[in-house]
Amino acid sequence: MSEAIWIKNGRVIDPENDRDESGDLFITEGKIVDRPSKASLEGATQIDASGLVVCPGLVDLHVHFRVPGQTHKETILTGTQAAGAGGFTSVVCMPNTNPPADTAGTIQFIKDAVGREALVNVFPTGCITVGSDGERLSPTGSLRDAGVVAISDGGRCVQNNGLMRRAVEYAHMFGIPVIDHCQDYSLSADGVMNEGFMSTKLGLRGSPTEAEDIMVSRNVILSAKTGARIHLQHITSKNAVDIIRRAKSRGVNITAEATPHHISFSDTEIGSFDTNFKMNPPLRSEADRTAILDALTDGTIDCIATGHAPHTDYEKDVEFDNAPFGVIGLETALSVALDQLYHPKRLSLSDTLSVLTNRPSEILQLKKGNLSLGADGDVVILDPDLEWTPHSESFHSKSANSPWIGRPLKGRTVKTFVAGKLIYADGRIL
Repeated sequence: MSEAIWIKNGRVIDPENDRDESGDLFITEGKIVDRPSKASLEGATQIDASGLVVCPGLVDLHVHFRVPGQTHKETILTGTQAAGAGGFTSVVCMPNTNPPADTAGTIQFIKDAVGREALVNVFPTGCITVGSDGERLSPTGSLRDAGVVAISDGGRCVQNNGLMRRAVEYAHMFGIPVIDHCQDYSLSADGVMNEGFMSTKLGLRGSPTEAEDIMVSRNVILSAKTGARIHLQHITSKNAVDIIRRAKSRGVNITAEATPHHISFSDTEIGSFDTNFKMNPPLRSEADRTAILDALTDGTIDCIATGHAPHTDYEKDVEFDNAPFGVIGLETALSVALDQLYHPKRLSLSDTLSVLTNRPSEILQLKKGNLSLGADGDVVILDPDLEWTPHSESFHSKSANSPWIGRPLKGRTVKTFVAGKLIYADGRIL
């Protein structure tokens, strides 16, 4: 491919810069540029985007690529292939690997794997506590120096409030955010689905929304006390939404995300005992789902993050009680966001893309998710009206534990560029 790329006749949408217009986009030597010289244009690779949308590459703050230690589920290569197919050009990896990413050495191991295999930008996080066991703080400063963009215990939540206070104080001192999975284990215990009518009807152990609400409140209090940036993962409870909304009105330094599955499905889906609907936190009531959509619409919840959590078919193909939590989401997230936010006219197309581009980027200050002049040429061409149906054999991820298998979706990535390099086009990784 030539150094210059000329994307012509598309609807260019750049939420960060309030751009939404028909026009062209130019990439030279991997960067977004103004109209280049005539000589450069003559040698440019031209792509006709007529009838399509051209926007920044999507940004995901919450993925699990299982490296190191669980490459039977996902690898950096397969995970970034899935990201590229879904239009994501920047992703943030959680640290609950094997071993956990609690030392500079493990972070370097991940960065080396990224350097060898990744097709998109991959940003690592480090553990809040050693081994993510909630007992002793990890070396926050060393992790920051090793290149993490945040600290988190991944799928776990620090239960000791005093330890969490120290963690956010150190993180604030080192200038990095804390990302938290909000869950009080004394309440969630061994629950496998949302506590409510459906759990009683199905005879499954329930996890109440209060398990989330209490830890959301804890984090709001700690952020207000210390000034630390705390990002709340996969919010599912209408009460948690209310807590966040009121905290933001007071200027508390918190942000929050919602997942595609929690804005799409309620706990009634568990009636089929399909383990692809088992995730943590669980699918909640329809009232909770609606509250999450309202919070995305009014900005209380800042962004969508996939929580991409691959598991093999033999791990998921067991009794519901025994199946692992988690679903994949990178390849369907854009379609789901369009389906839940844009097509029903909850948000404009620009605002819908904003919760997948500049808004998540701003949370961790990644300097991604925009088409500013001089920015990296991370660009997606998409068709918001393209109808398609996911199938297990069509995923680029190494795993296929998706709740959208066999369900028609509308809107899909057509082409994905990372630093001006075309990595995905029309269903194929290049």
